[in-house]
Amino acid sequence: MHGPDPGPLRSSFHPSVGPSASRGLDRQTTGPLPVVISGGPVFDAFDPLKGKMLRILDEQGRLLKAGQKYLPDLSPAELCDGYAAMVRARVADERAVSYQRQGRIYTLPTNLGQEAAAVGSILALRPEDWMVQSYRELGGVLAKGGTVKNHLAYFSGSETGSVHPGRPRLLPLSVPITSQVTHAAGIGHSIVYRGGSEVVITFFGDGGTSQGDFNEGLNWAAVFKCPVIFVCNNNQYAISLGRKSQTGSETLAQKAIAFGMPGMIVDGNDYLAVVAATRAAAEHARAGRGPVLLEMYTYRMGAHTTSDDPSIYRSKEEEESWKHKDPLLRMRAYLDSLKLWDDAKEAELREQVGHECDQAMAEVEAMERTPIEDIFGYQYETMPPELVRQMAEYKQFLAWKEAR
Repeated sequence: MHGPDPGPLRSSFHPSVGPSASRGLDRQTTGPLPVVISGGPVFDAFDPLKGKMLRILDEQGRLLKAGQKYLPDLSPAELCDGYAAMVRARVADERAVSYQRQGRIYTLPTNLGQEAAAVGSILALRPEDWMVQSYRELGGVLAKGGTVKNHLAYFSGSETGSVHPGRPRLLPLSVPITSQVTHAAGIGHSIVYRGGSEVVITFFGDGGTSQGDFNEGLNWAAVFKCPVIFVCNNNQYAISLGRKSQTGSETLAQKAIAFGMPGMIVDGNDYLAVVAATRAAAEHARAGRGPVLLEMYTYRMGAHTTSDDPSIYRSKEEEESWKHKDPLLRMRAYLDSLKLWDDAKEAELREQVGHECDQAMAEVEAMERTPIEDIFGYQYETMPPELVRQMAEYKQFLAWKEAR
């Protein structure tokens, strides 16, 4: 690891926050500071070494007695907006899978079951904060102002699809596993250097914690107290490899301890818990106390991608056991209990989003196609033989497709 000495940077961190926030903070003498939400030091209460998980709603969408003290302060409108954002992501994902099955877009990862972790974490942050995404955060992308059209355009082969107009703090989708973690640490370092007050949130899967970039990104962020929220979506599988076969650690959140940052396990299918945990992490980071690792305990209910067959590596019984933990069902039940939602609103929203998706898909299909030479040709001055072979093979495939 190479870089400037962290000392001078720490002393100029976040000048816009209050005088009691981080002045002169020396992590080596004080240790990680607890962050208080609703009167409780949440990181101490959910020490990952003790295996505790932050939950506010049970699997039937009822408030848990133990979780009520962490209930985030959300207005009725904000509760409905959060649920509506999850429904929007669910419908958009279902439509995208349908378009792929029709041969209208290429292979894409599914988001089914992970809407709460993506939407809740983004809506807990400020518009000026940064989102450094992986490829299973469609709900978060839409919540931050990204468009369904650009999502579909990306998976139609257009590189412009990953750049959402007017949203400069939403980074392009990153497919290589955990490469985005180092990007987030770098942005966080720039915020420290500039004395800014934004935070960065980045997402990766459970398998990503086995990658080198994960370790390098977290270590860098911890040393330089970068305001980064590392969100590990523990959906139980690294493609087809089960969680228990990926690491010897009892939990993924406990990996934070080795880097000297707080870590916490969160019920990733509980929208309210996700909001509460992300708010706590943002408060911690924004106050100059450095990064946080959140393990969102969830389940990928669909396939890894549309090219995957999960029936080969997981059982029907396991999939059935997670269906009643669906984040949308739990949040809908909670809203029903407060009489904030009904079937008519649900039907109207789903129809509206479905229409939006169909219109977006039509616009994508009307776009000028990216020239093949642009895809293969601009990375090297002279294209190496392997890329020449791949381009020829792809042209052959397109000719076959057009002739069908």
